[in-house]
Amino acid sequence: MKLKTLGKDISEIEVSNISMHGFWIYVNYKEYFLPYDQYPWFREAKINEIFDVQLLHQSHLYWPQLDIDLDINSLENPQQYPLVYK
Repeated sequence: MKLKTLGKDISEIEVSNISMHGFWIYVNYKEYFLPYDQYPWFREAKINEIFDVQLLHQSHLYWPQLDIDLDINSLENPQQYPLVYK
């Protein structure tokens, strides 16, 4: 049996893996790797804090427990965002 109307896509954002080097996040059908050397504020974060991420306005990632905001464009085009946290 095939549905006439598809349901709402509930898998808009997902942290798919965490390693000692960074983590992978799946957003809007694309996967991104966030290495800790480029995103050091995640290095000491607890696993549940990294998994607690929200997608706002289809392009804004927000980790409320860590008070971290990232625009998806900064993940897709890092050369446009040359400032690196030190």
